Amino acid sequence: MGEGTIFIYTGEGRGKSPAAIGRAVQTAITGKSVVIIQFLKGKGLEESDFLRRLEPEIKLFRFEKSEENFAELSQEKKRDEIVNIKNGINFAKKVLTTGECDLLILDEVLGLVENNILTVEELKTLLEYRGDTDIILTGNVLKDEICVLADEVSKIERVKFKVWE
Repeated sequence: MGEGTIFIYTGEGRGKSPAAIGRAVQTAITGKSVVIIQFLKGKGLEESDFLRRLEPEIKLFRFEKSEENFAELSQEKKRDEIVNIKNGINFAKKVLTTGECDLLILDEVLGLVENNILTVEELKTLLEYRGDTDIILTGNVLKDEICVLADEVSKIERVKFKVWE
């Protein structure tokens, strides 16, 4: 039995989630299945007609109930959403344990670590269930303890060039 590859898309620049979705499309084109679980994004892509048309090859899940981004919620709503987020993490474990897909994307999971919703150790334990499943983790901030778990890390930066006249 092989071992799935762990990819990380990180950095302050925009485009981490679109890069992951691009990888999802590439995977689906080859006849493989993809599960995307989004965290901390409010409404996120849940209502995307485009992604719904890609089912059953690409399945999108979001366990949070609020339409607002996590950072914008009151403390009380954050506590409620943390319960929902933990359900999403448990679902990810089930997906990996059952080998339900060839690629699992945990979109903004690094933000869960940054917000102290998920520990590095809990993430490490989750990744150990991967079997042959490839995993993509996305998020702005990457801790060294997570970086060493990855097979490949892509850092997306925002670069502004000065136009010379």
